[in-house]
Amino acid sequence: QVQLVESGGGLVQAGGSLRVSCAASGVFFSIGVMGWYRQAPGKQRELVATITRGGTTNTADSVKGRFTISRDNAKNTVYLQMNNLKPEDTAVYYCAADSIRGRSWGQGTQVTVSS
Repeated sequence: QVQLVESGGGLVQAGGSLRVSCAASGVFFSIGVMGWYRQAPGKQRELVATITRGGTTNTADSVKGRFTISRDNAKNTVYLQMNNLKPEDTAVYYCAADSIRGRSWGQGTQVTVSS
């Protein structure tokens, strides 16, 4: 279906910032809600944030006030700005997008926060 390619992950010190991006390709129709999930080793996957095509956002309590989701509809790209990162934010971050074709997933990008 829709191909999602993530970038921007890496290693950062606690208190630092990182911005991850997810670009959709092969899209000939409108993409609706886009969002970010994350999964740490041995833990459940959790929803981090979502954003509608119109820009309405929702963020998990664990990241509220620190993470900001945004999107550029012209580029079919969604972003996650992560500030004041904590070691517990360490996880693989996955991009997701919904459309008439269903749910699409990115390959994931590793975010590691060191103490």
